[in-house]
Amino acid sequence: MISFLTGVVAGRFDTFALLDVGGVGFRLNMSSRSLAVLPASGDEVTVHTYLHVREDELTLYGFESAFERETFEALISVTGVGPKVALSTLSFLSPEELVAAIASEDVALISSVPGVGRKTAGRIVLDLAERLGADRVGPGGAGRVGPGAVAEAREALLAMGFVPAEASAALKGAPADEDVQTVLAYALSRLGDRS
Repeated sequence: MISFLTGVVAGRFDTFALLDVGGVGFRLNMSSRSLAVLPASGDEVTVHTYLHVREDELTLYGFESAFERETFEALISVTGVGPKVALSTLSFLSPEELVAAIASEDVALISSVPGVGRKTAGRIVLDLAERLGADRVGPGGAGRVGPGAVAEAREALLAMGFVPAEASAALKGAPADEDVQTVLAYALSRLGDRS
């Protein structure tokens, strides 16, 4: 299995990136969140990868971190969740937000992901509660934010016109155990720093 690739960003598109590794171009399907944090074309980057093997195709998926890849692998282990739905989930929710939602059994938040109904969201919570438990809210405990505050702050950012990838990137590392206003202020300050 290809665990990671280090190469030069050769292009970035809506759902995938091209990575030049020693003259070989790899197409990496990625979440919008991972695509948003890729460096500019021509810059070197290391991308964690997962090779999905089917009878009629080989598809390579790329991730910003090993934790995001692990979350993707956990998602596709759930009956009814394929790679496209898993990638859509990670575009809508960061791995930390998803783990927090699973830990708090927030089926409503998970079912708000495009392509994920309540039944599938319930199955994700049921199947992954132990595998992605509350103690796994990110490496070193990073991202421990009340899922309700994160969800509400995310909805507010989307209502302001930010795209899901921007909202996820802005909420990454939000202060732990804070109310919605504090989390939203944190996200807005991060968005302001990038402009």
